[in-house]
Amino acid sequence: MKLTPGTNLYGLTEKYPFLVDFLARTNSKFQALKSPVLRKTLGRMASLGKAARIGEMPVEELVRAVAEEIRRQTGEEVETDLDSFPSTPEQRRQALKKIIQDLHAGAPVEELKARFAELIAGVDPMEISQMEQELVKEGMPESEITKLCDLHVQVFQDPLLEKGVPKTPPGHPVHTFMEENKVLREKLAAFSSLLSRLEQEGGFSPSLKEEAASLLEDLERFDLHYQRKEYQLFPFLEEHGITAPPKVLWEVHDQIRAHRKKCRAALEAGDAGTFAAEGRELARKAADMIFKEEHILFPMALDTLTQEEWVKIHGGEKEIGFAFVTPGADWAPAPPSAPAPQKTGEGEETLPLHTGALTLEQVNLLFSHLPIEVSFTDEEHRVRFYSRGEERIFPRSPGIIGRKVENCHPPKSLPVVEKILAAFEKGEKDSAEFWIRFQGKLVHIRYFAVRDPQGRFRGTLEVVQDVTGIRKLEGERRLLQWDEDSAG
Repeated sequence: MKLTPGTNLYGLTEKYPFLVDFLARTNSKFQALKSPVLRKTLGRMASLGKAARIGEMPVEELVRAVAEEIRRQTGEEVETDLDSFPSTPEQRRQALKKIIQDLHAGAPVEELKARFAELIAGVDPMEISQMEQELVKEGMPESEITKLCDLHVQVFQDPLLEKGVPKTPPGHPVHTFMEENKVLREKLAAFSSLLSRLEQEGGFSPSLKEEAASLLEDLERFDLHYQRKEYQLFPFLEEHGITAPPKVLWEVHDQIRAHRKKCRAALEAGDAGTFAAEGRELARKAADMIFKEEHILFPMALDTLTQEEWVKIHGGEKEIGFAFVTPGADWAPAPPSAPAPQKTGEGEETLPLHTGALTLEQVNLLFSHLPIEVSFTDEEHRVRFYSRGEERIFPRSPGIIGRKVENCHPPKSLPVVEKILAAFEKGEKDSAEFWIRFQGKLVHIRYFAVRDPQGRFRGTLEVVQDVTGIRKLEGERRLLQWDEDSAG
């Protein structure tokens, strides 16, 4: 027998029960091992190395003491290996990388599971993330790591399950994610049951087709969960240099979306075989994603992000929406303070906006490159701004700035303009639109009431767009295709 810092404590005490009392005598912090319940829970996750850290004693001392006690009690010769086992975080990350590289090379999964089980007591989700990040930096394409994602789960699943899932109060973004996952598990169980019945019956009956449509609609709705990860959580992780795991997970999101789309097409075509095959893949990958979130992504995010960052994530969730659940209210941190002007690397001051900050030069560039014309009049109906693109539909000049908008329209259209502004001011309407033929173009004109957070009328936004080419679009274009006559 060989003892290393990675030897599992539970297996050791099961084989040598006398070690329970011995460890309790050796260090008062090991008294918990005398409880069978704690031994089966904590002990399953702990190695001798982790026990040494808990007991605040040198790992070499503990390994040698256990080996000596086994020899004394049983007469067995016990070998110790204190050098080959990775004990530092960097050594563990290197060992994890080697497991993934061997996995990529086709090594047996069961063999890799055994190697990983020796490491898991000292490994946290952040180390798994760092390992993936380093593989990307060293040249392994993110797409290759994504292909290995399913095998990662097979290798990591059993030990990580024993570590449990993070606990957060209702209202915290992670709590909301996990509450959604609870509902998704139920939906996936019902979906898998439907697939089994579909395979048994060999086709869609009217009732099965109706049930399949309803469940598929629920799974499509769950995409809000993935969107909140992509647009709320991932950007903050990337700010901390964690870029590879979000990209890998996003690619899996897209694979799940592709399976859903194929299921939808098969359902509409009445193709039960394709629906069942794609549905099985959809259910499997969605279930695996729950595991990756709860045992790797969320613990890593909780270890990485600050309270202020979680508040910002929470503040933007409603804009995307939630799947199946309403967030709780127990977690109620103070809202983030209003952003103050900042300086760019060149020393230029930025203007803080609701969603970001821009320099004045960037604001001007943005408006001059919009493929639409925008103008704004204030609550007194005076023109305060219009965008200046290279190609204009209606002529405007700086002389209109400060002018009453009623004086900027021909007399025949003035009654319509006044009616719109009056309805906006009274709160009766929020928008108005027209489309006209003008110089061979189909022009779409829209007016929007601008209101402050208290609902007070603050002005009118006019948006003008040439929709001639847009109206001619048909079908889809999903691949990049430069038109021969387009610039650049």
